[in-house]
Amino acid sequence: MKFPWQPLLERIDSQAWLRFFLALAGLALAFAAALYSIIFRDQGNLLATAIAASLALMLAALVGITTVPYLARRVSLPRLRERFIYEGTREGAAFIILVLFIGIGALNSGNNLVYIVLSAMLAAFLMSGVASAGMLRALELDVALPVHIFANRKLLARFGVSDRRRWAPAFSISVKALERPQRQRRHWQPGIWGWPPWQPPAKQRLRLRDWVYAKVPSAPQTPPIFSGSVYFPYIPRRATAGADVELNFPRRGRYSQKELGLSTRFPFSFLIKTRPVAFSRDIIVYPSVEETEEFFQALPMITGEFEMFVRGRGHDLYLIREHMAGDSARHVDWKATAKTGVLKVREFTREDERKLRIVFDNPSPSAVSEPAYEASVSLAASLAWHFAQSEAQLSFAGQSYGGGEDVYDFLSHLATVTPTDGASLLDDLAVSDDYNVILTARPQGSIPTRLWACSYFLFIHEKEAAVL
Repeated sequence: MKFPWQPLLERIDSQAWLRFFLALAGLALAFAAALYSIIFRDQGNLLATAIAASLALMLAALVGITTVPYLARRVSLPRLRERFIYEGTREGAAFIILVLFIGIGALNSGNNLVYIVLSAMLAAFLMSGVASAGMLRALELDVALPVHIFANRKLLARFGVSDRRRWAPAFSISVKALERPQRQRRHWQPGIWGWPPWQPPAKQRLRLRDWVYAKVPSAPQTPPIFSGSVYFPYIPRRATAGADVELNFPRRGRYSQKELGLSTRFPFSFLIKTRPVAFSRDIIVYPSVEETEEFFQALPMITGEFEMFVRGRGHDLYLIREHMAGDSARHVDWKATAKTGVLKVREFTREDERKLRIVFDNPSPSAVSEPAYEASVSLAASLAWHFAQSEAQLSFAGQSYGGGEDVYDFLSHLATVTPTDGASLLDDLAVSDDYNVILTARPQGSIPTRLWACSYFLFIHEKEAAVL
């Protein structure tokens, strides 16, 4: 059953309306306190006058600081909504307290000089906001990031801020990330009890109080690209100031940044004013390609087996030579060995190029732990990156990999891959002229026999990616 007022209620911002009515109540109390301060002053009660006037000013200031900016950010006009973000400072708080004391003194004394001082302080506060707003509107932001990014590897990003004004430079500008919490969506849904309770559930009529205003869980957020701040003390007019910022991404995956902010305390540091800047950027962070212990254990074995496979693949006899360490026993020439009394082996010509295929057989979540899975992904990326620098012709395979032979396409696939419950890739993997390096969590007894002669296997265990 659909609640008839559900679409209307979902569009109502309950928090904004609550702030609005609290602001009205606060202003009503401030007005009442101001009226009582006049009454107490006419009666000659100075203490009560000071208390009532202070209460009126504090209530008005509290409403202005906590409610007005909050409601202004929810104005539907695009030119006004979230134009600036305001943050308080200790200097600004001290200045407001001083303004309140001087205002109380002006109300109690009626001295024109005190009113002039109060007006000058309020004008300075207002002009500070106007000056900082005008400065931020004339600035442009540009960020340059590297094309290829690896996890756990430091990189430099270039942040540039341009001042487009012809007449004045910019002072005390900061570029910072805006961390805005996601607003939880709500919707009306039926409660547990129906009416009347003795009828079957299909015939029960729901009352208004049986509907629950429930929260809708928000989707997980993508980690941000930049989360710090960059400070520019001075930007010349019609010029660009740049700064190199060191970034380091601890994990592989997708990172996203929707907006950054240009903020300033200029000129008096009463408030930190921030102008949001659209910065829609998504990057893929490749797995780490560091030379780990597993990499050093696997690389010599893979290289030796690959060289033996390539060397013995031809069919035309090239030469007969003495046996050397690392030669396969299947290439021993027994006739030449019997004649010479020295162990001889046959060497064949190579018919094609050195072809290597790296296969990542994605395991199921229950077959491997998260540390072992991350270690296997990093090992696959390290092997792909290492052999991409050699003369071998590389190709790649995976359950959901649809890229070509470019190593960056395979690294992008490994950057976002997750364990899956799909079928293993090895059952349908065709035997070709390539030598295979296969990372899998399947037990040895379940490996197809046709792959043993042309493959090297790295088995993923529960605690680490062990090389067998």
